[in-house]
Amino acid sequence: MSKADEIFIAMCKDILENGVSSEGEKVRARWADGTPAHTIKKFGVVNRYDLSEEFPILTLRPTNLKAAIDELLWIWQKKSNNIKDLNSHIWDSWADENGSIGKAYGYQLSIKHKYPEGEFDQVDRIIYDLKHNPYSRRIIANMYNHSDLHEMNLYPCAYSITFNVTGRKLNAILNQRSQDVLVANNWNVAQYAILVHMFAQVCDLEVGELVHVIADAHIYDRHIPLVKELIQRTPYPAPKLWINPEKKDFYDFKVEDFVLEDYQAGPQIKNIPVAI
Repeated sequence: MSKADEIFIAMCKDILENGVSSEGEKVRARWADGTPAHTIKKFGVVNRYDLSEEFPILTLRPTNLKAAIDELLWIWQKKSNNIKDLNSHIWDSWADENGSIGKAYGYQLSIKHKYPEGEFDQVDRIIYDLKHNPYSRRIIANMYNHSDLHEMNLYPCAYSITFNVTGRKLNAILNQRSQDVLVANNWNVAQYAILVHMFAQVCDLEVGELVHVIADAHIYDRHIPLVKELIQRTPYPAPKLWINPEKKDFYDFKVEDFVLEDYQAGPQIKNIPVAI
């Protein structure tokens, strides 16, 4: 069993056994038929993944790592807010007639700010600090810009990441305000594990820990039987992640530069209802 499976199973059991239901409360989210989408949730979930030990991807069911990386590169490398630059349709429902999701995610990372060393956007500032001042305790990216929230079609869910170098290991804390555990948990974990690997490789560091902090970790009511079945499955050992060692520039990485070796996983859960 992979550590990612162990963490996921323990988190889901805790939510199901000790979580708080929103039944009887007024909720924003709705199912496609207009019914309120209620949840059972835990506040302040913290999961730790040692990236030097294994790549944290679920084997209980497959995670589409290539699609997850494509979205990660769309936000962090292309710094785009237009779905025309994305190869999947996961953002279609949040885009306007021009394909824009507003001043969200990649848009925020692209804004340049003035520093004593010059102008940098948030991504380039991270790279600069990891190369020139890796023991800084100020290496942070934040996409939750209150002055632009009214122009975002969706407020950022995974909204900030803090990098911290210990010895030669690059660690990161990902902060997420809200998460649909069944649909998005391992998607986000795998994405930001890849991001740590990318920054570590281009800044001549080793990977350390990814700490995932979720303010509102929830399971939707219509997902409960799916989650219960999922966490009863037999997991497999963690696969190995191969990254193209020739890539030394953050902006040169492509989806095909990341390969999972010996990835075994249980059957995919199809037709998962999604609340909006």
